[in-house]
Amino acid sequence: MEIRKSIQSEREEILEIHKKAFGKDKGLEIAKLVDDLLDDTTAMPILSLIAIENDRIVGHILYTKATITETELPISAQILAPLAILPDEQKKGIGESLINEGLKQLKESGTELVFVLGHPTYYPRCGFFPAGEQGFDAPYPIPEEHAAAWMVQQLNGNVLGNATGKVQCSNVLNEPQHWRE
Repeated sequence: MEIRKSIQSEREEILEIHKKAFGKDKGLEIAKLVDDLLDDTTAMPILSLIAIENDRIVGHILYTKATITETELPISAQILAPLAILPDEQKKGIGESLINEGLKQLKESGTELVFVLGHPTYYPRCGFFPAGEQGFDAPYPIPEEHAAAWMVQQLNGNVLGNATGKVQCSNVLNEPQHWRE
């Protein structure tokens, strides 16, 4: 499997992966989110990675800029959203490989924190843990029963334990519908 940064000519194929991965209920909505995020200047810098198997794109992950408000420290942060793997390629470690490669590249770029709103048993495998417990609020309130789904990982620096705040993401992602279960 090869993991690399995506290029503009792969955009339609990437959107199809999200449609297929999220199915009839959410596929079009998530594909539109990805399409809009790729054009959102407030999401820059963006890290868009694809996984390729047998000359076919089988997965995609997107990291976009996040800022921390209500804090005294300048913090370099990104948010992982979304991650999609073609249904016939799921449960093969592709998602974890995309996450880990993205985290590696973000660490090398100096990013301090990465946030995700995702499945609370999946993302901890890649080093994420509840962000609320660390004092970082999501852009919109997360219901208590889903609090463990709002997660963070520290890549650089000594932010956790020394800072708290509210995460703000790009204009496109900063809409309430993206923060509901």
